[in-house]
Amino acid sequence: MEADLEWRADLADPYFLPADDSSDDELTHPDVAVAALESSGEAHTVAVTALEGLSIRARVLIADEYAAIATIMTDAAACPDPWVGPDPTQDPAWRDPQGRPAVKVRAERRNIAVRAAALDIAVRLGMSEFAVRTRASHADTLRERCPRVWNAFRAGLVSAQNATTVAQQAASFPDDAPEAWARFDEAVATAARTLSPGKFRVRARVARERVHPESVELRHQRAAEDRNAWFQADHDGMATLTVFGPVEKVLAAHDRADAQARHLRAQPGEERTLAQLRADVLLDLMTTGTIDEAETRRRRPSVAITVPVMTLLGLDDEPATLDGYGPIDSETARRLAGEATSWVRILTHPISGTVLDVDRTTYRVPKALRRWLGVRDPVCIGPGCTRPARTCDIDHRIDWQYGGATADTNLGPLCEPHHVIKSKSRWTLYRDEMTGATWWVTPTALDLPIEPAPW
Repeated sequence: MEADLEWRADLADPYFLPADDSSDDELTHPDVAVAALESSGEAHTVAVTALEGLSIRARVLIADEYAAIATIMTDAAACPDPWVGPDPTQDPAWRDPQGRPAVKVRAERRNIAVRAAALDIAVRLGMSEFAVRTRASHADTLRERCPRVWNAFRAGLVSAQNATTVAQQAASFPDDAPEAWARFDEAVATAARTLSPGKFRVRARVARERVHPESVELRHQRAAEDRNAWFQADHDGMATLTVFGPVEKVLAAHDRADAQARHLRAQPGEERTLAQLRADVLLDLMTTGTIDEAETRRRRPSVAITVPVMTLLGLDDEPATLDGYGPIDSETARRLAGEATSWVRILTHPISGTVLDVDRTTYRVPKALRRWLGVRDPVCIGPGCTRPARTCDIDHRIDWQYGGATADTNLGPLCEPHHVIKSKSRWTLYRDEMTGATWWVTPTALDLPIEPAPW
């Protein structure tokens, strides 16, 4: 392994030339040296060798990051106090207000400490909490179940993509199957070093199937319980809907859409591509239950749209904002408003952006204060969070029980995970009453201003 990791510092510079005994100043001038190297035909060889060395070093650093994140998360679970405060169950006179036993309270403390630590790491590294927790999980899985791949990863011999693939596959084995772990580790250790990520994913999946101690039927039944669908906003007024489910149903849905798309594509005058037709067919089926070959009936949504007053008057083209998505063009905004059974129109000043008016004539909309909070903070105010405010709790920054007022200066949207962290960990939300500035302080004493909305 040491031979594999041999690294020459001189190759870090692709234009490096070894010193010699020449006394000719022209040959030792940097420009002359570079020109000589390039004319010799060796420049690409030196650069490629240097690049390989840089790649190994980068892999080592990534693996070190995985290991460090896992260490912090493990330590948070073992010693929650720095993240959630002193353990109240150590006091002989302690009684849980909810009547829970001490063992359950301690388990909750460990869970919240890990979540608080993950959020702290996320803001420091500029990652999502999910990415932090995933890297910690992958490091723990590789260290425990696939030590050969883990050691190669730490040595820079396995890419992060292949290490991730191994961790994902290894995590799917039963917790009480160390023999299967070892056989899988042995089966993929060499391929993880040599194969490209795409080919290795196939190799790793095949190796998993060969050594897995459980039947495919049992695993499929369990995996089907994780079926899900999720939405992701994209640019230019587009979005992606992903469905994770049993292969036979997903494939049947795709095949039906493909067959219908090909049927439509063969009709006279049809100009849409097969890709466009497949998307249109699937969306028609999901939104109306039928396929209208002329013009699909659209569902009539209830929407919240923020419209600049000059756009509403037709004097400007500044984009409107669709709640839960972001900027949309004025034509789309007018169409949605026209089709909606109810909608909230929020007029804003063309220069300052200050809210001028909130339409209160809609049916079944939140109360005025909650509506204003949704305008001021359209997403969760937790660090890095983009969950729409309408799906969040309205949190009292200073708890009601401690004198906190139900006023906009003391309220803000927090999704359930971040609400729990604020309430039960040492993450603290502060506000300057003079300036209105609001910020978080992490358990490791990092100040974080409340992030502006992503739109």
